[in-house]
Order: sequence, then C-alpha cells, then structure tokens
Amino acid sequence: MPDPAGARDEPLGLTVHSMPSPGGAVARDARRTHAGRWQMLGLALVCAAPVLASYLSYYVVRPEGRRNFGVLIEPQRPLPATMAATDLSGQPFDLSALKGQWLLVSVAGGACDAGCENHLYLQRQLREGLGKDKDRLDWIWLVNDDARIPDALRPALGQATVVRVPDDALAGWLAPEAGRQLAEHLYVVDPMGHWMMRFPAGLDHAGAAQAKRDLERLMRASASWDTAGRDHP
Repeated sequence: MPDPAGARDEPLGLTVHSMPSPGGAVARDARRTHAGRWQMLGLALVCAAPVLASYLSYYVVRPEGRRNFGVLIEPQRPLPATMAATDLSGQPFDLSALKGQWLLVSVAGGACDAGCENHLYLQRQLREGLGKDKDRLDWIWLVNDDARIPDALRPALGQATVVRVPDDALAGWLAPEAGRQLAEHLYVVDPMGHWMMRFPAGLDHAGAAQAKRDLERLMRASASWDTAGRDHP
C-alpha cells in the first residue's frame, strides 16, 4: 500500500503559460477594427444602393430620344442647414422638417399676384394628378417677403405648406434661369432635401402636362426606396 506521507512529499506539478504579447493584442484589435469598418461601409453601400440605382436610372439610363421637360440641376444643391424660416404665425420653422418627401416648390411674395396664383393652382393639380403617388409629394409655397397673404387665398392652401423665407437666403439654394426671376419657376426637391429640377418659366396647362410626366418618372424611379410620409429612413 503506497505511503500517503510520501505522496504528500512529491512536488506539485505546474504548467507555466507565456503571457500574451501586448503588441500582438494591439495588432489583433487593429485588424478587428479595420474589418469592422469595412463591414460598416459595406452595410452603408447596401442601404444606399436603391437610392443610387433610382438616380442612375433617371439620370443616366434613359431611352434614346427621351427629353426631360424640366432642367436637371447638376450638381444638386442641398437644403442649407441654417436658412432662417418662419410659419405664418411668425414662429420659427425648421426647414429640415420638409425632408423625407418629394417637394414641388413655388416662390412668391405674400400678396400673390396672378403668376403666383397660377403656380399654386398648378402645384395642387400636379400633385393630384399623381394619383396613388400624390402622398409622396408635398407642395410648398416659400413666401419671400413680409406681405400679408390675402384672406381669400387662405382656404385654397389647406394642403399646402406655406413658409416665409428671406429672399437673400433663398438665393443660396434655388436659382432661376438666366434672365428670369425666382418666382417665375416651379422647383423640384428630392426627399433628401436636394434641389434637383427646375421647370421652365411661364408654365401653362400644356407645360403642366409635360411637367407631370417628369414627376411621374421621378416617382417610378424612386419607388423602390421612397414611400409616402416622413417616417421611413
């Protein structure tokens, strides 16, 4: 029978492992960080792909002979982050709140002359003419002075967004055709806040039919990523 005392006298066997190298740990962390960044970039590209594809289809892959009625703005102009604006009650209005929808924009003084009234009418008609896609487009009147809006006009603006913006501030975003005034055009802004199209001055009913076709193309080209309302990413 083995001697228990002798067993207690045997030395305890230990296995000694080398400590990890600080330099190796740093290198592994760097590799993981680098790989993570590439994964994030890949994810961002996947998310942006539908947007890029729709713009590619509208701007580049166009059937031969097809012409836009509106003038495409290149490069597009983003909505200025600091542009001052107020609502009709004089309270500050955050223009970035308009992002997330296509916008059909007119500019005119608050007194709203005949040209202004025509634009407001055409904006409403163009939006209604989009049928099931009309809720993807908001019509916007940017009032570029302090003149009071006539009471008789207010009932017709129930579905419009009316915002006062200083005329000089608008010049940093929208621009008319050479030799024209800002109020002579209608402007199209995409859901990311980029001004991307300007319709010709003096838009009449015949021109409005052509403008409608442009808007319909935009709705089709963006259908894969844009939906009605501002709750989508």
